[in-house]
Amino acid sequence: MFAVHLMAFYFTKLKEDQIKKVDRFLYHMRLSDETLLDIMARFQAEMQKGLGKDTNPTASVKMLPTFVRAIPDGSENGEFLSLDLGGSKFRVLKVQVSEEGKRNVQMESQFYPTPNEIIRGNGTELFEYVADCLADFMKTKELTQKKLPLGLTFSFPCKQTKLEEGVLLSWTKKFKARGVQGTDVVSSLTNAMRKYKQDLDVDILALVNDTVGTMMTCAYDDPYCEVGVIIGTGTNACYMEDMSNIELVEGDEGRMCINTEWGAFGDDGALEDIRTEFDQELDLGSLNPGKQLFEKMISGLYLGELVRLILLKMAKAGLLFGGEKSSALHIKGKIETRHVAAMEKYKEGLANTREILTDLGLEPSEADCVAVQHVCTIVSFRSANLCAAALAAILTRLRENKKLVRLRTTVGMDGTLYKIHPQYPKRLHKVVRKLVPNCDVRFLLSESGSTKGAAMVTAVASRVQAQRKQIDKVLALFRLTREQLVGIRDKMRVELEYGLKRDTHPLATVKMLPTYVCGMPDGTEKGKFLALDLGGTNFRVLLVKIRSGRRSVRMYNKIFTIPLEIMQGTGEELFDHIVQCIADFLDYMGLKGAQLPLGFTFSFPCRQASIDKGTLIEWTKGFKATDCEGEDVVDMLREAIKRRNEFDLDIVAVVNDTVGTMMTCGYEDRNCEVGLIAGTGSNMCYMEEMRNIELVEGDEGKMCINTEWGGFGDNGCLDDIRTQYDKEVDEGSLNPGKQRYEKMTSGMYLGEIVRQILIDLTKQGLLFRGRISERLRTRGIFETKFLSQIESDRLALLQVRKILQQLGLDSTCEDSIVVKEVCGAVSRRAAELYGAGLAAVVEKRREDQGFEHLKITVGVDGTLYKLHPHFSRILQETVKELAPRCDVTFMLSEDGSGKGAALITAVAKRLQQARREN
Repeated sequence: MFAVHLMAFYFTKLKEDQIKKVDRFLYHMRLSDETLLDIMARFQAEMQKGLGKDTNPTASVKMLPTFVRAIPDGSENGEFLSLDLGGSKFRVLKVQVSEEGKRNVQMESQFYPTPNEIIRGNGTELFEYVADCLADFMKTKELTQKKLPLGLTFSFPCKQTKLEEGVLLSWTKKFKARGVQGTDVVSSLTNAMRKYKQDLDVDILALVNDTVGTMMTCAYDDPYCEVGVIIGTGTNACYMEDMSNIELVEGDEGRMCINTEWGAFGDDGALEDIRTEFDQELDLGSLNPGKQLFEKMISGLYLGELVRLILLKMAKAGLLFGGEKSSALHIKGKIETRHVAAMEKYKEGLANTREILTDLGLEPSEADCVAVQHVCTIVSFRSANLCAAALAAILTRLRENKKLVRLRTTVGMDGTLYKIHPQYPKRLHKVVRKLVPNCDVRFLLSESGSTKGAAMVTAVASRVQAQRKQIDKVLALFRLTREQLVGIRDKMRVELEYGLKRDTHPLATVKMLPTYVCGMPDGTEKGKFLALDLGGTNFRVLLVKIRSGRRSVRMYNKIFTIPLEIMQGTGEELFDHIVQCIADFLDYMGLKGAQLPLGFTFSFPCRQASIDKGTLIEWTKGFKATDCEGEDVVDMLREAIKRRNEFDLDIVAVVNDTVGTMMTCGYEDRNCEVGLIAGTGSNMCYMEEMRNIELVEGDEGKMCINTEWGGFGDNGCLDDIRTQYDKEVDEGSLNPGKQRYEKMTSGMYLGEIVRQILIDLTKQGLLFRGRISERLRTRGIFETKFLSQIESDRLALLQVRKILQQLGLDSTCEDSIVVKEVCGAVSRRAAELYGAGLAAVVEKRREDQGFEHLKITVGVDGTLYKLHPHFSRILQETVKELAPRCDVTFMLSEDGSGKGAALITAVAKRLQQARREN
């Protein structure tokens, strides 16, 4: 028993001594946590350099865009071919992907050798050989009569400008075929396949790096997978990067897979302080000295050779094998990575070490075997450490891109070193988790990674292509051609004329209501005025003080809500509520007994017989109060004031908010003759020649016409551009068949149009994985403010996803892009329709005044115009395009409706006074 303990103690002591001896000799290969964090930071800097347009040419880590924009979502299906060229064997694969309620992949494959004379010969012969193998496979599998999409896994650095194209930058591993570098490998393969045109009906849809293939294979099983890493004969990594960070590719939307080509990290000298004499010696003896320096410290092609060089040096120094060296130990490549893995096996490692060393013609002692095993451990551990540092840099970048405190992600892994080395995965995982404690990382081993992955990329490309066609088909419904816009402008012009004429007015959809506002402010207006503003759920009461000469206006206002039960109750209840609000305001301002002229902004279609009389034609914007339509709203307000019997007010003018907007801007700019509202509702007014207004007596001067153009199209003249979504919004509204132009242009409805489109696209399986959330089913949930937020140029897709999450929509990056496109299509059409209508009005003003060229200002108000990031620009561009002989200035109204009502009241009082004096 004592002898056993003695032997155990002796062996432990021997092991400790040998380990210390090797540790001292390979001191520079042991990397501390601080060193690894430093390497991680260096790699992050190299990634940034590789992504920049100006810095990429000098970057060692090339960060190549792959044009893979999406990962599998589980809806892929069909038959695909895949080729894998990049290692000692060439593989052809047929992949059958089917949905069937669950993700299902069936594969048939065939390996073909890649002889040295082929991979180091002529490029044309290489691709002809690949085409021969593909033709053989298709014949064997009876696929020659089928047209199949193909994905090519090509595991070498390529510069891609699209998914199905790639120019070889440089050969790596043992490949050296002449005449390929600098050419498109997809074209080369396509040309080689031409001699089999009878048997090979194949479309190459994707060129894929093996690392990308690995990520895509794992992403099919785990949607959280957004990184792929290969640690095999070579080493590389890819990950999904935000497009906004990739300066080498046009566009900021969504994400794209970046092939880092991290094997070249350090080629610019960035790792010289950690490279050892053995790394330098190995590099000098390689096929590509000075290149792929990071890969030469990590990958399976080189680890065995590193171990051989170390053992040879130690033997020469008398630290191993009693100073004896065998001839085999001098032969390059004699120790392979599989030998290193065998020597590091948990139980049989020492026995394997003895056997391997003996095969090399050495006579190792027990101490030699322990020392050699520890050499292998240090070399492979350094490899895992270096990989972990670079991978930690990628994970940190992903987390920071997503602005997360903690990242949950999956890394797809492949490669013989990772698979066959008994300790490698465990070491790598442990170090990664230590370097990025704020990332929850799952490592998923890829099954048939690169080849299956190429098929998955092809399947995704096919899916995206098909989906894109369907999405474009929907969006095309909202794209108006110039001819269509000219047609809308001309139809609007016809409707304007109809509305002005006595005979056609009753049938006109654009009602062209005279407002009896006959003058614009001239700067002499002065006094205190009360203004009311009713047009939505908020009701305002304002006190407006106007000083003459100086064009100075001061305002005091208070906002009151109009509850839904009042909006849709009786007319008496509505006007009693309005008077209660007035009483509260007068009390608040200390004006309870004051005698004040009042202007009433009433933003609904009214027929006026004078400036202080307005008969409500119909409610819009959600109002439904009974006993109001067909009644004079000024009389209803006067009656409510009498019922209150607390104060007396002089109601001088009833005003539409559009007219108020024009008057406000006209106070600042005498060229302002048009008022435009682009907000919850849609409307326009303008100063018309009295001679053209057949509904009003007199031919002298001008009068403001409230067009009420929201009803344009109610006669069917816009049916050719109305979509199924417009019809659904109309049918679900409070006034089906009415205000059709407004329902295609105003803030009250744009969000609802978007919601209908999103529901349809989801039903087609093109969005949100085909799942419609309960919130998305709720009418009105997608407010127009969301369009403005989503379309903001400053908003990252991450923030778009957050907005969609508020609506209960679990969106992918790709979903967010589509939602943004839908919002853009709907709001652009609205702005163009506004532009076409406005072009008709300014052209009419130009012709009526007999001008060759007209200079005119449009006063504008409304949340859509003010808050949407692109609406105003598109509207202005459309007017310029459709009314080229009109120089139109757009002036944003400050508090148009309230201030405008006071100004109209002031102008009316001035004109009354002038008439009395005359």
